[in-house]
Amino acid sequence: MTIENYIHLYQDALLNDVVPFWERNSPDKINGGFFTCLDRQGQVYDTDKFIWLQGRQVWTFSMLYNNLEKRQSWLDLALHGADFLEKHGRDEDGNWYFSLTREGRPLTAPYNIFSDCFATMAFAQLYKATGVEKYRKIATDTFDNILKRKNNPAGKYSKKMPGVRPLQGFSLPMILSNLVLEIEHTLPKQMVEETIAESVNLVMNVFYKPEYGVILENVLDTGEFCDCYEGRLINPGHGLEATWFMMDIAKRQNNPALMQKAVSVAIQLMEYGWDKEYGGIFYFLDLKGAPPQQLEWDQKLWWVHQEASLALLKGYYYTGNGECWSWYKKLHDYTWSHFPDKKYGEWFGYLNRRGEVLLPLKGGKWKGCFHAPRFLLQGWKTFERMVSQKLSIV
Repeated sequence: MTIENYIHLYQDALLNDVVPFWERNSPDKINGGFFTCLDRQGQVYDTDKFIWLQGRQVWTFSMLYNNLEKRQSWLDLALHGADFLEKHGRDEDGNWYFSLTREGRPLTAPYNIFSDCFATMAFAQLYKATGVEKYRKIATDTFDNILKRKNNPAGKYSKKMPGVRPLQGFSLPMILSNLVLEIEHTLPKQMVEETIAESVNLVMNVFYKPEYGVILENVLDTGEFCDCYEGRLINPGHGLEATWFMMDIAKRQNNPALMQKAVSVAIQLMEYGWDKEYGGIFYFLDLKGAPPQQLEWDQKLWWVHQEASLALLKGYYYTGNGECWSWYKKLHDYTWSHFPDKKYGEWFGYLNRRGEVLLPLKGGKWKGCFHAPRFLLQGWKTFERMVSQKLSIV
């Protein structure tokens, strides 16, 4: 394939497949917000609404409006979702619930700080699109709340016994490294730079363990390895997603050392996480090769392959590293031959280890309108930058 072929593939999949699927099937025109539990053909099979996915979808359509085309229908959809979130999404203390009924009644308490993260992304991007002050305030108030909670994200909802095996998780610093750039236009410069510096240090110096060549999902509060289920847990896709966040930060900072380290870690994670028998990337692995606690450990998930593809593509674009391009091509062939649904559109989310469709759904409690459109737009634009800079592929 030529670079132009890749550009067309990504552009066509975004604008003529994935985005139209969600435009057609997802809006709840009666109660507001979005349905995300969609079957293979786009029919709604459950009406519960999950704040992660509501926020992510508001972000997606705001982002497309801001970065691709000032298409009124995209802005209208973002406003449609934001209005529902504004009315129903938070408790009296400003914490975002995890899930709601179709009508917007709270189902699950605000135990999960990632609801707040994706609400922040959503309203900051919508503020950029509209200039409406109340959206900026929702974003910054929520971000302040995240910073207050980051050392104890679950708060009163935590099931852990205090003082026994104190672990810190990878997810939040990883997300903050990207989130702070998403909302940079709403924050003081010093706060942005301090948050970036702390997140980069945690991702690249605390959770990344060079002696193992992996990023761990959990470490002790001291940063040390903990030999238990949680401490041995590796999610290769999660680490790979973080590496392209690190690459973008390295580009922003003109930091070649961080760039080379991020590229090196991405390659290590691909080598570690690749299923040498059936192809694709494992969902979870145990550092010592013990049976993982997660029974879905050997499934192949859409977002893992999309985020890994971006890491490898960006690694090649930024540095010209040939290993990145070799891995990208191998992963591209697997991803595009297994996940897109050629009959009904959009992408399957969950395959078994052999690469067969395990669940035919197009959306659910965790899969919504976020990873695929972000991946397709980022991939398309990265290839376009390669053309403009006369970079070649082999």
